[in-house]
Amino acid sequence: MSTDNTYLAIFLGSKNNPRMTAWMAAPEAERKKNEKKGMAAWKAWMENHQAALVGAGGPLGKTKRVSGSGIADVANEMGAFTVVRAESHEAAAKLFENHPHFTIFPGEAVEIMPVLPIPQG
Repeated sequence: MSTDNTYLAIFLGSKNNPRMTAWMAAPEAERKKNEKKGMAAWKAWMENHQAALVGAGGPLGKTKRVSGSGIADVANEMGAFTVVRAESHEAAAKLFENHPHFTIFPGEAVEIMPVLPIPQG
């Protein structure tokens, strides 16, 4: 069970994805037109799901990984995030069906996971 029915959604997309390759190969004017269409759809999605949004989140920048070996620049497929509240994990996932991230933009998927309570120790 998540904490207060809270779920983290991570928007994923690979730079090597064929849809991303096609997106980047499109003429700039076409890409800008699709970006505008996609952002309008994304804003509409946010308005339609406003009651479920805990945090709008946003795009993610370059990643640094910190480990026992030090700090390193790494690449991953995470492109953005948001936080939602829903009655169940399934209900949270359904919020993202047909999301503009992958219906307009060349994103590949959205992964939704519960935010769990911190274990008491």
